[in-house]
Amino acid sequence: MTLHLLKLCVGAETVEDLEAFVAARMASAQTPYTWHQTRMIPKRRDELIAGGSLYWVFKGQVAARQKLIDIEPFTDEAGISRCRLILDPTIVRTRRQPRRAFQGWRYLRPEDAPDDVMSTTVEDGLPDDLREALEHAGIL
Repeated sequence: MTLHLLKLCVGAETVEDLEAFVAARMASAQTPYTWHQTRMIPKRRDELIAGGSLYWVFKGQVAARQKLIDIEPFTDEAGISRCRLILDPTIVRTRRQPRRAFQGWRYLRPEDAPDDVMSTTVEDGLPDDLREALEHAGIL
């Protein structure tokens, strides 16, 4: 069974901000993947890397996801257990879905995950604020 993670995107206010961050990290790290470091280690690793994604919440709404490639636990210099969520660098926009603020990450069942915004739809290329306004108005 596949399972996803849900996480607030701290430091990026828009999907474009996340895309710029990932591009910069990819250029500097010279790896075929990117990562997000977190304190808590997911216990359901096998379900997560069996096709799961990390869904990002921006300003109270899920708006994008990245495919989870692996989960690498490690101990930092201070002796604290942490993990790196190894992610595909491709950021897939999703239909917006409201989410309350929370700390850390949460598991997300596939049936509760928002659908992807397909690149062939009329929505492709819309700025996030315009897409959000249209979705709230019930147009998209």
